[in-house]
Amino acid sequence: MKKGNGKPPQIIARDEEKDYIVRRQFMFRLNIFFFAAFVMFGILIVRLAVLQFIDGPELKLMREDQGTRDVSIPPFRGNILDSDKKPIAYSTSTQTLTYTLQAENNKQIAIDMSVKLSKLFKKYNDDPEAQMTPEEIQKQMDLGFRTNTISVPRRIRSDLSNAEIAFISENKDQFIGVDIVEESVRNYSEDRVASQLVGYLKKYKSAGDLTKYKEIKEKNDPATKYLQEETVGFDGLEYMYQEQLRGTNGLKTYPVDRTNKVTGPPVVEPPQRGNDLVLSINRSVQVKTQEAIMKQLDILQNATSKPLNAGNEATMGFAVAMEVDTGKVISMASMPDYDTNIWKGGSATTEKLDPVKNFITNGTVRTVYPDFDDKKELAKHTPSLVYLGSVQKPLSVLIGLNEGLFTANEQYRDIGYYEFGAKGKEVEIDNASRKANGYIDARQSLAKSSNAYMMEMVGERLLNKYNGEEAIQVWDNYMKQFGLGVKTGSDLPYEQAGVEDYFHEAKNASNISAMARASFGQMGKYTTLQLAQYTTMLANKGKRLKPLFVSEILDPKGKVVEKIQPEVLNKVSFPDSYWNTIYDGMSQVRVQGFEGVDYSFLRKTGTSQQQVAKGRMVENAVFIAFAPADKPKLAVAIVIPEGGFGGYGAAPVARQIFDAYDEAVGLYGTPKKSSTKKGD
Repeated sequence: MKKGNGKPPQIIARDEEKDYIVRRQFMFRLNIFFFAAFVMFGILIVRLAVLQFIDGPELKLMREDQGTRDVSIPPFRGNILDSDKKPIAYSTSTQTLTYTLQAENNKQIAIDMSVKLSKLFKKYNDDPEAQMTPEEIQKQMDLGFRTNTISVPRRIRSDLSNAEIAFISENKDQFIGVDIVEESVRNYSEDRVASQLVGYLKKYKSAGDLTKYKEIKEKNDPATKYLQEETVGFDGLEYMYQEQLRGTNGLKTYPVDRTNKVTGPPVVEPPQRGNDLVLSINRSVQVKTQEAIMKQLDILQNATSKPLNAGNEATMGFAVAMEVDTGKVISMASMPDYDTNIWKGGSATTEKLDPVKNFITNGTVRTVYPDFDDKKELAKHTPSLVYLGSVQKPLSVLIGLNEGLFTANEQYRDIGYYEFGAKGKEVEIDNASRKANGYIDARQSLAKSSNAYMMEMVGERLLNKYNGEEAIQVWDNYMKQFGLGVKTGSDLPYEQAGVEDYFHEAKNASNISAMARASFGQMGKYTTLQLAQYTTMLANKGKRLKPLFVSEILDPKGKVVEKIQPEVLNKVSFPDSYWNTIYDGMSQVRVQGFEGVDYSFLRKTGTSQQQVAKGRMVENAVFIAFAPADKPKLAVAIVIPEGGFGGYGAAPVARQIFDAYDEAVGLYGTPKKSSTKKGD
């Protein structure tokens, strides 16, 4: 037998050849594997070398460039409440769409997004005001970086519908850079409570020139950093108490790469809500004041018989009611008023603004002109600041008594007019209707409203006591002590101090002309708030109180942060007999509209004359009063430009205010409506 397990030699040879081929293939594959591993290892080494020595510095810089982007979140504004803590101005939440630019050098991305958003608004919102063209959206995007840097989100539109929010949320990958944030929107009560006093909001980018915001910007405090699209107080209490109402910023911190592209979700630090203001304004008294003025204007404009038809040209009215002991302003009305909600969102359209542009300003503290577009027609009418007229006379009598110019009982023969000036150049000024009152004393000079008495007994005698210029200064000092010719201290923005024409008259005419005319109220134009402060001084015997509009400041939880206390600005001391003299005279002043009242009150009517255009003289209705007479609680001042006689044109408005206050608060300490209910 043969070796090889009995296999023939040729078979053995073939098996050995197969084993050789297998071994050779294995070795070939093994070599290929090792070669491939060597190549890959070599590539890896080369790549690591490149990363280490070539790309390393750049990668290190990129790593160092990784950072965050801080985006401020405007706070939720506090509310403004009436004296019963019911909202006058309040903030509500809204969902706002913002867009963050993806790259400064690629505006096409933003343009494409504007087209996409425009289609979205049209498809998912039926409100016509919600529709925006791509061009309008691009304007909001600020692609030219005129007001924002690339990292600041652009505010595109607020009040998103649920459908819009849902679609964007479900398709985030299609809306890169788009975000939906919660914002607050300012709302104002529908009954227009003290519209001009409360004020309104506008965009911060429109408010940069206002003093308050210049000062805030200079402080450069991150907690009070304002956003360009944020709404801020622009007038009234909204502006005056901006810092209290606003609160503090929140913060969104985004991780970003070196190209400023967001690389992850933000870390959010929520904003802090602002404080609430509790006003001294009583809503029911305020609304009644507004209604009373508008009703009186309607009566005057449509009157066909004397004396009411003397006020046919009246188009505006102003009133302030102020507590005698505290200085709290219970009502302040500048009428006509307007719906402050036109500023919703921080701007007002031309269509909404044009019809009310003359009514936005608070005419109780600054000049407001009647609503005439034609300049020639406007020149024929008087603005809100008018001469006092005869409401000046109680102070004139006080000055005369205090300066020893006469005694309370001294008799003066009133012949119906007063004459002054050099011989041949005499000037004659009459009483109303040139009425001769005969022999009268200080009390009767007020009751009968004698111009002649004031001119001769006060004006002329003051000039005889002092040299001409000195007499004018003495008069001016008394005026300012009673708040006439100086600001009231209210701190309301844009408040005016009034116009003192007696200085001008003394310089351009004569000292006697200045003093004669000033003594009966024809040389000083003052605001309605100044008249209310002056009337309060008459009522409380010489304490000039700061007008207060805010009673309390509350934190977001309702806790009292600050309770505003009455503040006496200055005091004037006169003997009680002097005060009683003017009180006796004021109690006898004849007035319309107070028939049947069950409370006592002291008053003075005024009918000031003002030349507004060549050959045109107008008469303004002015009225002051306080009640009750024995223990004054409320002082009221009314001004109806071109309203005719004060006793007819303005007094009925005061009656409505006193009645409203008596019902809501109580002239004698208890609201009349409450006592009535108890009686039932």
